[in-house]
Amino acid sequence: MNLLDLSGTLLFIAFIAYLVATLFFGGAIRHKDKGVSASNQKWGTIGIWITVIGFISNLGYFITRWIYSGHAPISNMFEFSAAFGMFIVGAFILIYFIYRVPSLGIFALPVALIIIAFASMFPKEVSPLIPALKSYWLTIHVITTVIGESILAISAFAGLVYLMKHVNMKVRSKERFWLETVMYTLVVVIGFVVVTTIFSSMHYEAKFSYVDKNEATQEIVYNTPALFGMNEHKLLTEDRMDPLVDMPALINAKKLTTVAWSFIFGTLIYILLRLVLRKSISEKLQPLVKNANSQLMDEIGYRAVLIGFPVFTLGALVFAMIWAQEAWSRFWGWDPKEVWALITWLFYAAFLHLRLSKGWEGKKSAWLAVIGFAIIMFNFVAVNLIIAGLHSYAG
Repeated sequence: MNLLDLSGTLLFIAFIAYLVATLFFGGAIRHKDKGVSASNQKWGTIGIWITVIGFISNLGYFITRWIYSGHAPISNMFEFSAAFGMFIVGAFILIYFIYRVPSLGIFALPVALIIIAFASMFPKEVSPLIPALKSYWLTIHVITTVIGESILAISAFAGLVYLMKHVNMKVRSKERFWLETVMYTLVVVIGFVVVTTIFSSMHYEAKFSYVDKNEATQEIVYNTPALFGMNEHKLLTEDRMDPLVDMPALINAKKLTTVAWSFIFGTLIYILLRLVLRKSISEKLQPLVKNANSQLMDEIGYRAVLIGFPVFTLGALVFAMIWAQEAWSRFWGWDPKEVWALITWLFYAAFLHLRLSKGWEGKKSAWLAVIGFAIIMFNFVAVNLIIAGLHSYAG
C-alpha cells in the first residue's frame, strides 16, 4: 500500500469513527431528566474518545497525502473539503474538553460527515500544481482560513442547539420555517452525494464544445445529464441529453447542472424523510436538545466568533492578499471568491458590533451565527461550483 492509498484508508476510518461517535453522543443526551447521570457521562466520554481517534486518523490522512504529493492537500475541492471537515471536528474536540457539551456533537459531527462525504464526490487524484498554487503563502492562507471557518462553524452549531430548544415547533412561524430550511439545505448536500454516486456508477459522460469568456473554443465532459449548457455549446456525444438552456460564460454550467440535480435529489430525500418521520426534521431533533444549557450555548456561540473572526481575518484577507500579490501581482481584484470572503468578514464584524453595542444575545445571536455559517457554506459550495473566476481551479 502506497501513501496515497494509506491516506484514503485513514480518511475512511475517520469517517466511520465520526459516525459511531455521533451515536454515542446521541446516547449521552437520551435521558429525559435534567440531571446528568453517570450513564450519560459514560456515553459522552466514549463518544469524545472515539471522535479523538477519528481525528487522529483524519490528521494521518492529511499528513500522508501531504508527504505523497509534496504539497499541502488543500489545492482542490476534494482536499479542501476533507480538510474543512477535519478542522470542524478538531474545533469541536477543543470546545468539548472545555465545556463538556455532548449536544454540540449531534450537529458538529454530522455536518463534518456530510462535508467529508461531499469531498469524496470530487476527483481524488494528485495532480501537479498550476503556477498560481506553487506558493507557501497559499498553504498559510488556506489553512488559516479553514481553521477560522471551522471555529466559526462551532458558533453556528451552538446557535442551532439554542434555536432547537427555544423555537416552538408546534406553531407555524418564520423561525420554524427558517430552522427547517437549514435542515433542508443539509439534506440537499446529501442529495449531491447521492446524485454523484448514482451517475458515477453508471459511468455517465457527455462531451460538449463551448466558447469560453476569452472567446476560445473549449471542450468539457458532463458527468450528469445536462440541464444547463456552457456558452454557445455543441453536443459531441451521441444519444445524450442536450441542455435545456445556454448559460453565459461567467457561469460554469456543468457545475450548475450538478447543483440543480443535487436540489432535485435532495428534495426527494427530504420529502421521503418527512413521510417517514411524519414531522419536520427540526421537530424530530428538538427532544435531543431540550436539556441543553441555553446560557452556555449562547456563551459558546459568542466565544467561537471572538476566536474564529480574527483567525478568519488573517487567513481570508491578510494572507490571501499577500498570496494574491505574489500570484497575480495585485492585492485585490474583486474576484467572486474575494468578494464573498469580504462579505463573510463584514457579516461577522456586524455580528460582533451588534452583540457588543446593541446587546444582541440569545435568539438574535443564535440566528446571526447560523446565517454566518450559511454564508460560509454558500462561498464554499455555490461560489466554487457555479461562478467562474480566478479560483475556479478549486472546483
